[in-house]
This record gives sequence, structure tokens and C-alpha cells, in this order.
Amino acid sequence: MMDITHIVIAIVVGYLFGNIPSGYLYAKAHGVNIFKVGSGNPGTTNVSRTFGKKAGATVLLMDMAKAIIPILFLNMLWKPATFDESALITLLTGAGAVLGHDFPFIPKLKGGKGIATSWGLILAFDWKLGIVLILIFILVVVVTGYVSVGSITASAMFFVLTALFGRLGLLRVSSEIYPLVCGITFIMSALAIWQHRSNIDRLMKGTESKFHFKK
Repeated sequence: MMDITHIVIAIVVGYLFGNIPSGYLYAKAHGVNIFKVGSGNPGTTNVSRTFGKKAGATVLLMDMAKAIIPILFLNMLWKPATFDESALITLLTGAGAVLGHDFPFIPKLKGGKGIATSWGLILAFDWKLGIVLILIFILVVVVTGYVSVGSITASAMFFVLTALFGRLGLLRVSSEIYPLVCGITFIMSALAIWQHRSNIDRLMKGTESKFHFKK
């Protein structure tokens, strides 16, 4: 198990990487303040609507990398002796990256909703789980036309599938840390849904924008 020092370092390192404003920097390089166009969110969806699908995909990968890079770095640096230790490094570092993305310390920098960064965390933790969640996201968006509904659904299923995979023995984590893993994923799922509260309000009012696949 990780000691408190390593836990704090993992979260802080992830948080610092999470502060990198991918969407803002991409838009700024193209002469646009992403906070002042569309929904004002620096995430993949708003960048995609503003600059096109390729730009959105670029920012998506950049946001995922904010979790994946520090996770790989700390795993290489600390060389965990067991998969349990590696899993905790991955989850805590990734959680820190999501927190940094959502709640940056840089003045006047707006946070995002953390979905792409969460995907980076999930794929680093268990790629099978990540693929299933991506397929769920795509299916929901195709059926409903709403990216937000896909994100909310996939976020909720992150915790549900982690708990289910663990029960079925599809995760490599031991029974010793399984409750902790479930606790972390529950918090991350709840945070992602909370970050979509404005989208939920617009969905209830019927004013949420749909995603156009042909653009």
C-alpha cells in the first residue's frame, strides 16, 4: 500500500498536469479566446463546434494526455512492486489530473468538465473498461444526439462497471484495495456528473444543443 507521502505526491503531480489549459492554448494559437465563444467551456465539445472535428480530436487527446503522462511518469519513477500499488498510483494521479482540469489554480482560467482527462485515467487504469465506456458514450450520443447525455451516462457507468468488473474478477486489483478503488471511482463519477449540472438543467428545459455529425 502507498504511504501518505506518496499519496499526496501522486495527487499533486496529477493536479499540476491537469492545470495545463489544452483547449484554451489551442484556441489561443488560432487567435480565439475559447472562454468567449460557444458555451465558453474549454473542452472538446466546444472546441469541436468552434474549429471543427479535427481540432476537437486534438484537444481530446491533449486532455487525455494530462492524466496519462503523469501516471506513466510516476509508475516508471516509483517502480511499484505489485499491481495494487500501480493501480493506486494510477487512480490517485489521474484523479489529481481531473481535479486540476476542473478546478485550476491559475488565475482567470476556467476549468472544464473533466471527461477527456477522466478517459485518460480510465484507459491507464484498465483499457478494457475504457473501451466499454467509450462504446457506451458513442452509442448514447448516436441515439440521443447529445454529447452531454453520453458523458453523464459514461460517467455513471464508470463506477458501476468498476464495481461489477471487480466482483466478476475482471479487474486485477486484490480484494484488499477493491473497496478503495470503488470509493475513488464513485467520487470521480459523482464529480463528473456534478460538473454537468448546467447541461442537466438545459436538458430539462429542452435548450441543450445537439451534436451534428456531418459538420
